[in-house]
Amino acid sequence: MRIVVVCGAGASSTFAALRIRRAAEARGIDVEVRAAGEQTLAAELADADALLVGTHLGERLGGLEQQAAAASVPVAVLPGETRALDGDAALDLAIAITGARS
Repeated sequence: MRIVVVCGAGASSTFAALRIRRAAEARGIDVEVRAAGEQTLAAELADADALLVGTHLGERLGGLEQQAAAASVPVAVLPGETRALDGDAALDLAIAITGARS
């Protein structure tokens, strides 16, 4: 599964991506998690299976959902603040929106 995590500029999404990777490794789940800023999102969505969006991007969620829909990628808003993200909860969210098996 390929997961893209987006925040405004890409900094906090890097922390989130790391936590999701660690959670997946601990469970033995093969994932590729990439952090993206809004400026690079279109390119990152090209081969993604899930888009997880930082809660602070709520006002721009509609536009992000449109980009994801154009790439046929399901979208979910991350639970809680991106920098303090629970990697397991975010991984579960990505699994849920893609229908993947854990």
